[in-house]
Amino acid sequence: MHANSEARSVGAVAELTGVSVRTLHHYDHIGLVVPTVRTAAGYRGYTDADIERLHLVLVYRSVGLALDEIRSLIEGDADVLAHLRRQHSLLCDQAERLQQTIKAVEELMSAHHRGIQLAAEEQVEIFGSAVYDEHADEVRERWGGTDEWRQSQERAARLTKQDWVEMKAENDALLDALAEGKRAGFVPGSPQANALAARHRANISRFYDCSDDMHVCLAQMYLADERFTRYYDDIEPGLAQFVHDIIVQSIAG
Repeated sequence: MHANSEARSVGAVAELTGVSVRTLHHYDHIGLVVPTVRTAAGYRGYTDADIERLHLVLVYRSVGLALDEIRSLIEGDADVLAHLRRQHSLLCDQAERLQQTIKAVEELMSAHHRGIQLAAEEQVEIFGSAVYDEHADEVRERWGGTDEWRQSQERAARLTKQDWVEMKAENDALLDALAEGKRAGFVPGSPQANALAARHRANISRFYDCSDDMHVCLAQMYLADERFTRYYDDIEPGLAQFVHDIIVQSIAG
């Protein structure tokens, strides 16, 4: 196939790939995917090779690598074929894990049809076991003696399988709404931003009573702990800071 040698604008690349202009600008700003051509009018343009690099980044992102890790990989090895081989291996590993998840969900469906309530451990296996395993001991050590911890354990034990499904859907919808609010330029302290902060608190309150102080504490943790920062910023660059700001301002106001 003959490559198109004409450089594309950031808007054209966004339309072609489905990656937002904001994300493309972010990748450009951090030096991850930088358009290499400057047009006669002075605009930055993406070549076919630039777009190929973007697709390498997107595949690495799809298998859960952080942007810093991706930059190290790409800058450490300029051989595109080597990247494709590495990504093929990562995707095969991911496909195997996905098959295991599919099997777990099928077991949940079967239990649902038979009217069986799955134990909490079985629910965790399906909904976020990797995150649970990685952080459970740390969370227990930090919060194990608090009222919030006891509440979360009691409430989690009472949740039905349908509750878990609905909570996952609501959490996904909340993340989308927070990202959309940031992209729309919601100002912290505004009615729209306060509504998002209230929705965030309601989501937390499924597990324990979230006071003003606790809500601010969580907001601060989103910036102080890189794992939480990455959790939000992987959805939308700068989202952790936005979530922090709308929570703090909703309480300060």
